[in-house]
Amino acid sequence: MVNVLIADDQTLVRAGFRSILDGEDDISVIAEAGDGLEAVEIALRERPDVVLMDIRMPGVDGLEATRRIVADPRSEGVRIVILTTFDLDEYVYSALRSGASGFLVKDTEPMELIHCVRVAARGDSLLSPGVTRRLIAEFVDRIKEPPPATRLNSLTEREREVLAGIAEGLSNDELARRLVVSTATAKTHVSRVLAKLGARDRAQLVVIAYESGVVRPGWLS
Repeated sequence: MVNVLIADDQTLVRAGFRSILDGEDDISVIAEAGDGLEAVEIALRERPDVVLMDIRMPGVDGLEATRRIVADPRSEGVRIVILTTFDLDEYVYSALRSGASGFLVKDTEPMELIHCVRVAARGDSLLSPGVTRRLIAEFVDRIKEPPPATRLNSLTEREREVLAGIAEGLSNDELARRLVVSTATAKTHVSRVLAKLGARDRAQLVVIAYESGVVRPGWLS
């Protein structure tokens, strides 16, 4: 069973999402939150599999709430999906850098919402390669801090290939075919890259890949 926390300041949005998700046999909405502080408290107490986090909420906004949840050791295994009304929202990029697993446009179709919750719960990336490239291209040049190039020194050449493939949106099966290895070996490579770069999931690896220059906007069609 996938346990979900819905954090949004609009009661109708929460009710709509709950109605859709609770209709699935393998998904349960265990709590709702109307502001960021409440979302943090519930997430750390209940440790849901997935938090659907509205980025604009009163008091503590979704971005800060994401940071607080990700920074707490109790949040291990909790995946945060940012809810936004616009897929190139500047704050979405900041949230991805802070540890969110992906984002979802609020007016998404019900089946897409259900699919995204399941994907997030599995720990897979929610980032469509096309949208990711547009998002990164829009905001990567605004980064004021130096890229974390030194973090990549620990990667082998093969692991750099894996990182680049993840940034393209390749699945483990697709990585395996590109590298001519088994899927199990590809998964092992991905796990090692995650550990070496201290990333929570593939979404953070995508951001690191672009920011460090392993992949650059415009390289991929």
